[in-house]
Amino acid sequence: MEDFDVHYAMSGDARLAYTVRGNGPHEIVFVPAWLSNQDVAPTPAYGAFWEHVSTFATVLMYDPRGSGLSDPVALDDLPTLERWADDLHTIVEAVGFTQAVLIAESAGGPVAMLYAATHPERTRALVLINTYAALAWSEDYPAGVKAGDYEHLVEYIERVWGTGRFLQALEPDVDIDTSRVRHLARVERQSMAPATVGAIFRQQYATDARAILPVISAPTLVMHVTANGFVPVEYGRYVATHVPGARLVELPGRDHSMLNGGDAQQIMTDEIEEFVTGTRVESDPARMLTTLVFTDVVGSTDRVVAIGDRAWRTVLDRHDDAIRRQLERFAGSQRRFTGDGVLATFDGPARAIRCGSAIRDAARQIGLDVRVGIHTGEVERRGTELAGVAIHLAHRVCEVAGPGEVLVSRTVVDLVAGSGLTFEDRGEHELKGIPQPWRLFSVSN
Repeated sequence: MEDFDVHYAMSGDARLAYTVRGNGPHEIVFVPAWLSNQDVAPTPAYGAFWEHVSTFATVLMYDPRGSGLSDPVALDDLPTLERWADDLHTIVEAVGFTQAVLIAESAGGPVAMLYAATHPERTRALVLINTYAALAWSEDYPAGVKAGDYEHLVEYIERVWGTGRFLQALEPDVDIDTSRVRHLARVERQSMAPATVGAIFRQQYATDARAILPVISAPTLVMHVTANGFVPVEYGRYVATHVPGARLVELPGRDHSMLNGGDAQQIMTDEIEEFVTGTRVESDPARMLTTLVFTDVVGSTDRVVAIGDRAWRTVLDRHDDAIRRQLERFAGSQRRFTGDGVLATFDGPARAIRCGSAIRDAARQIGLDVRVGIHTGEVERRGTELAGVAIHLAHRVCEVAGPGEVLVSRTVVDLVAGSGLTFEDRGEHELKGIPQPWRLFSVSN
C-alpha cells in the first residue's frame, strides 16, 4: 500500500489512527471491521481499489480502537457499539467531513448503521458490504447462527490467529501460496492482539442492531457475496429488506473479502462509483435514532401535601439542578421538564443508562425517589420539538418503573452488549397506547 501520513485523534481516553487519501469532491469514510492497520494492506488489490476510489473522492480511513495503530483496549473494557460509533464521529469531525458516504464491511456495518441513524445530518449515504445487523439466532431471526456453532468458530479463530489461516479461510476462491500466507499472518498479528480477538468476536455475537435499520434515512446500497461462507447472504438480505429504500446487489463467488482482485471486486467498484457520483438522493435529517430518558419523582403529590408548596419548590429546584448536572456529565440533551421529571435524549444508550442511574442516586441524596424509563427509537424533529411513537413508549416504560428503578426496553439491552451493564428481566408488559407488548429490563444496581 502506498504510504500515507498517519494522524491521531483523541476520542475519550484513546488515540485513534487515521489517514486521508485523494482530494475528490465526494467525502467517503471507510468503516472497517476491527481487523485493520493503516500501515498494512491485506491484499495488493486492496490498495488498487482505494486508489481508484480516491480519483473521485476524499477517503478517510482509520483503525478502530483496539486494532492496528490505534490505542489497545483492556479485556475488561471492550468497546461497545456505542463507543465505536462515538469514535467514528470523532474521526469525521477531526477531518471536517459534513456529508460523508460511509462504506462499511463486516463488523463495521453495525457501527455505520448506528452512526447513520443517530447522525442523519452528517450521513449522505451508506454502503454496506458483507455485513449484518445481528449474528445470534432467534425464533424471529432464523438467519442467525446458534450459540454453540458460533463458539466453535471463535475457538478455531483463537487457535489459528497469527498464522494467516483465518484470513486465508475467508478467501476460498483465491489460490494462496506460502508467501501470501506469511503476509496474511503478519496482517493478523499487526491488526489485533491474540487475547483480544476472541473477546471481540464474542461481544459481536451479543450485539443486536436490528432495531436501528428502519430508522436509517440515508440512501443505502447493500452488497453481499451470494455464497459467502463466513457471513451468509441471508444477513445482507435481511438488512436490505429492513432499511427503507435500500438496494441489494448480490455478487458472485464465495469470498468474504471482495478486495482480492476477483470479479466481485470489479462489480463492487463500479457499483460504488455509480452510487457515489450519480444523482444525489437527499436523506431526511428530520428523522433520527435517539435514546430517550424520562424521569419522574415518585409520590410527589403526597410530599407537597406534607411539606407545603414553598418547601416543595425548594426541593424541586434542587432536583432540577441535580438533573442538569448529570445531563452535562453524560452529554445528554434536556428536551423539557415535565413538572417533577425530565425528558432527555442521548446519542448512545449506555450513556443514557448511566445518566439515569446517576439522576436516581442524586435524587436520593435530597430525599426523593425517582423512577426512570429508557427506550431507543426513531423520532422526528419538528423545530426544537420531538415527535414519534418512541417518545410515548419511553414515557410508558417510566410509568411502569418502580421507585428508584431504572427500567429499559429490549431494544436498549440489545444495543449495549459488552458495556458491562447488567439487567434483570421484568417480563413482557402491555403499555398503554402501544400496540404490542414490550419486554422490559431493570438495570441492576
